[in-house]
Amino acid sequence: MSDKPPSQPTWGGRFETKPAELMTRINASIGFDKRLWREDIEASKAHAAMLRDQKIIPAEDADAILKGLDQIAEEYARDGVPVRDELEDIHMTVEHRLSELIGPAAGRLHTARSRNDQVATDFKLWTMRACDDVQRAISDLQDALLARAEEHAETVMPGFTHLQVAQPVTLGHHLMAYHAMLDRDFVRLMDAELSMSECPLGAAALAGTGFPIDREATAQALGFTSGPTANSLDSVSDRDFALDFLAAAAFCSLHLSRLAEELIIWASPQFGFVKLSDDYSTGSSIMPQKRNPDAAELVRGHSGRIIGCLTSLMVTMKGLPLAYSKDMQDDKEPVFEAYDLLMLSLEALTGMIATVTFVPERMRAAAEQGFSTATDLADWLVREAGVPFREAHHITGRAVKVAEERGCNLDALPLDVLKDIDQRIDERVFDVLSVDASVRSRTSFGAPRLSVSASRSRGRGRTDGLPPRLS
Repeated sequence: MSDKPPSQPTWGGRFETKPAELMTRINASIGFDKRLWREDIEASKAHAAMLRDQKIIPAEDADAILKGLDQIAEEYARDGVPVRDELEDIHMTVEHRLSELIGPAAGRLHTARSRNDQVATDFKLWTMRACDDVQRAISDLQDALLARAEEHAETVMPGFTHLQVAQPVTLGHHLMAYHAMLDRDFVRLMDAELSMSECPLGAAALAGTGFPIDREATAQALGFTSGPTANSLDSVSDRDFALDFLAAAAFCSLHLSRLAEELIIWASPQFGFVKLSDDYSTGSSIMPQKRNPDAAELVRGHSGRIIGCLTSLMVTMKGLPLAYSKDMQDDKEPVFEAYDLLMLSLEALTGMIATVTFVPERMRAAAEQGFSTATDLADWLVREAGVPFREAHHITGRAVKVAEERGCNLDALPLDVLKDIDQRIDERVFDVLSVDASVRSRTSFGAPRLSVSASRSRGRGRTDGLPPRLS
């Protein structure tokens, strides 16, 4: 590529002098929007082919443009995109290089389009593909969760409310709760991608064009399944697709943060439920005994940044009049940042789940504390003795008080002590007072006993739920 800068910006015909150096720097986006180079070249090729087929530009010029764009793609794939602030953005960078390669014919490429519809198209294409990437990463994490859930389908652990021992569950059940959350994240991304299925190309600056373009052809060539957008003003001012992606990313990051938080808590000596692998732990520079769950902590921290990306773009967009404003140049960095952080978080958690060592004996010991089968005693009184639940609740509360005074679990209370509390209790009650019996008794759909197999059969975030281009 020539090192000679353009003598005047592409848009500079009505200006007498070049912009100030500071204006050039604040106006430039090439430093970050160079990530759109594949989409920019792809959309430009579709536009050039359409212009040729519609006989808007000469076929020989269109063919030269297509050949030149292919060469630029090869250069960028091999060497990266050159960053020159005076060329402003990826669109002008590609067009400038094209003019170096093929001469004046390059100037015909921008016929019947504007940078406004060009960037909307490029950015939407990139965001659609980002949705695909995140869906794949979600599926990988779900695979890891499912594999460990099946491995520990019978491993008893405490279920918590308020971080207090509540009722016995299984580790498989607990892991599949995150599988279910990721199902919803997967579907949110599918919904977001569906909303991106209309093509803005051809809306031009804001009012369409007088050239006889074929917007259906370019939409089809670029994979926009719902055809072209219907309103040219909305086409160039819409960034809902970016917000939809960021909202889905924020939801997903919240779920990842919750899983990371539990791994952090479980890895502490006070819990001791897991031992994180060396691959996803670090040490201390001063305390040799430390094993820090830094990867999980960073996933938790990334969630805040991803939420900030969503907030940032929402605030940018909230007051903009139609159609395009330069504020919208700041739409890409939050999306790129959120994508990078979310993909890194998904990959890190997938690795952590695949390599973590669970400690079933610590989980069982914790499940047997805190009178976790108290609800089973109340349910037994209702089911076997015909006691109204509120009365059964009070009876069970008295039994818990006695067990607490004696320093034992409910299943260690002698039968005569239980009968002193309520004469309707008999020896059958011991069939439900152990943690194993509690888990076995819960057979309703979605309960611990059946949750792994039920989630596997109903999960939407599996390979068979992928969009056609992903499956």
